[in-house]
Amino acid sequence: MDRIKRNERLGAMSRILTASPNRIFTLSHFCELFGTAKSTISEDIDLLSATFDQFELGKITTVAGAAGGVVYRAAMTQRAKDELLLSLSQRLSQPGRLLPGGFLYTSDVMSDCDAAQGMGRILAERFYEARPDFVLTMETKGIPLAMMTAHHMDIPLVIARRDSRAYEGPAVKINFVAGGSGERIETMALSRRAVKPGQRALLIDDFMKGGGTLRGMVDLMREFSVQVAGIGVAIVTAQPEKKRVEGAQALLILQSTDEESRSAQVTPAE
Repeated sequence: MDRIKRNERLGAMSRILTASPNRIFTLSHFCELFGTAKSTISEDIDLLSATFDQFELGKITTVAGAAGGVVYRAAMTQRAKDELLLSLSQRLSQPGRLLPGGFLYTSDVMSDCDAAQGMGRILAERFYEARPDFVLTMETKGIPLAMMTAHHMDIPLVIARRDSRAYEGPAVKINFVAGGSGERIETMALSRRAVKPGQRALLIDDFMKGGGTLRGMVDLMREFSVQVAGIGVAIVTAQPEKKRVEGAQALLILQSTDEESRSAQVTPAE
């Protein structure tokens, strides 16, 4: 094998690390890949780390210990977060987005790859230290956001269904109170093989009004003896102030709605 130049190593390492955020790669992995000494790889990592810091591309850090190595986290600067959330709030506040019944149309935003990836990066950064084992969401609109969050944390995505599926095997099924004023009872189900007792779950949802769906997800995890490590939401309504779950971290707040202009006032959360 021909000797690999430093610029080639840096390009390859950059691609490998950014393709798998929050995954630890040992120095030995890169030594074997490039046929290079650990001291050389360490120098390469220092160069990459400085470059990523300079251009605000995220954080590359080394992890000490026997299981240590190098890890990339898709951290965003506060300025970048503010710009993203302000852009999304303005987009969601455009006239015509309010549907009959007072529902805010968000499907296009939640399915926008750039928007979902940006929000997923912010939520992942908020919950890195909580060390969840998987991300749990409820079908269907929250799936893109939950998937991006799980990707940036390098953990699996688990999806609760509104009913069990034969191809998922035996399932645990619970009832939960849905709707802002608790006007209806709905069902959610999760395959018994999806999670294991003792794990930690990060709950992600696209929208929260009264918090009924997230309360159901919390209760569902209790049935599996799984601890809830955190709750993240894309949009939360200002009213009602008291939700059925506490401690949820939201990115955007739906402050009010105007049925005449069919618009809503959405602002970034603090």
